[in-house]
Amino acid sequence: MPKKIPKEHDPMHYLENARSILRNTPIEDNIYIEKKPVREAFGTAYLAILEAINEALMKKGITRKELPKSVDGYIAALKKHLSVNNGKLIREFNSLYDSLHIAGYYHGLIVGTDTVKEEMKAAESFIKKLTGM
Repeated sequence: MPKKIPKEHDPMHYLENARSILRNTPIEDNIYIEKKPVREAFGTAYLAILEAINEALMKKGITRKELPKSVDGYIAALKKHLSVNNGKLIREFNSLYDSLHIAGYYHGLIVGTDTVKEEMKAAESFIKKLTGM
């Protein structure tokens, strides 16, 4: 039986937290009118992505101490351990990094409800791909 992931490291728990933040954020004309909680939701969704990669790497024998510490480290680990001969996973991670972390969290550029929902769906799809859900 697979070892249960502690809640604080469960990618889907992070993603649900991100969605919960969005549910409590006011919307007018299909736009979130407060940027701060939307940015927080994007940051939390990006952490969900990183936890999914961590989980997949640990299933490959990487210890928690050996997990990547930077985006470049995550890309290298994905290439080496999870996407050998398959660049699609790397492209998907890069796209999520750009949208969730850079545009959504760091710059706060994404506030349209449809776009936010699509990004959350993309994060969920990536997580499920990595964790085999």
